[in-house]
Amino acid sequence: REDRIDFVTIATPNNTHYAIAKCFLEHGFHVMCDKPLAMSSQEGQELKCLAREKNLQFGVTFTYGYYTIIEQARQMIANGEIGDVKLIMTEYPQDWLAVALAGEDSDQAMWRTDPKISGISGATADIGSHLEYAVYKMTGLKIQKVLARLNKIPETMQIDNDSQIMLEYENGVKGFFWTSQIAIGRECAVLIRIYGDKGSIEWNHDMPSTLRVTKLDEPPQLYTTQRSFLYDSAQAQSRICAGVIEGYYEAFANMYRGYCQTLIARYMGEEPDPRYTFADVEDGVDGLRFVEACVESDKKGNIWVEINRPELTPE
Repeated sequence: REDRIDFVTIATPNNTHYAIAKCFLEHGFHVMCDKPLAMSSQEGQELKCLAREKNLQFGVTFTYGYYTIIEQARQMIANGEIGDVKLIMTEYPQDWLAVALAGEDSDQAMWRTDPKISGISGATADIGSHLEYAVYKMTGLKIQKVLARLNKIPETMQIDNDSQIMLEYENGVKGFFWTSQIAIGRECAVLIRIYGDKGSIEWNHDMPSTLRVTKLDEPPQLYTTQRSFLYDSAQAQSRICAGVIEGYYEAFANMYRGYCQTLIARYMGEEPDPRYTFADVEDGVDGLRFVEACVESDKKGNIWVEINRPELTPE
């Protein structure tokens, strides 16, 4: 059709992402896909190569990286306001799966706990990948190796619903992730702490419009959205007036704005506005490689496993 769509959004169970994305790419459509990108990094790499071969835009919905105040954190860290990053501590506990298992009537629980539909990992892939991307968005650091313990509670579960993961990033930066979907009393409790040698930055999803910044031997400061003291790119992503909480919907809007602004610039033959970004297919492949390394570490008795990032080209 002459009036065909500009891009497709894929928001289906995990085991369908690869086939749907591949089909649309082969027919010349740009893609925005829910994470995980595919069921394996090999499939993800194939999609990445296909998108590049056909010069198509491919986004992945790592939502938490697009809260307005996360952009402020990214700029502050990039400009050295907390010095060199030394330590990263994060957690993402939920209790929805514990509730669903008790009720035995959740469609979400049925497919998200089935490895044939969900994939090789549960909580680590479902919410740990969000931590992996959000930290990368804030710091620019990629994980080099992991030591993971993936828990199945109860043991009859087919895939993990709780995990503790030790991390080593570029430049020897140390880190730790805790993810859980059976932490009773926690709904969506993302907490990210970045420690540098001159200060620290903390973001708590319970207060999504607020960033806690502490400089060495100084009192803590609170940064909030839609204020003149924010960096320009953070101000550009502020959507509502100061004092009103910017949350999940605004994060999705920022992500899609970045995707659409970049796509429009592509159509117009212009450079995209650098204030607006989105997670791309490379980020999606990195997320899959992170999960695979964690699963391998757990299976081998909780040992350090390096994340392999080969540079492959399309055939």
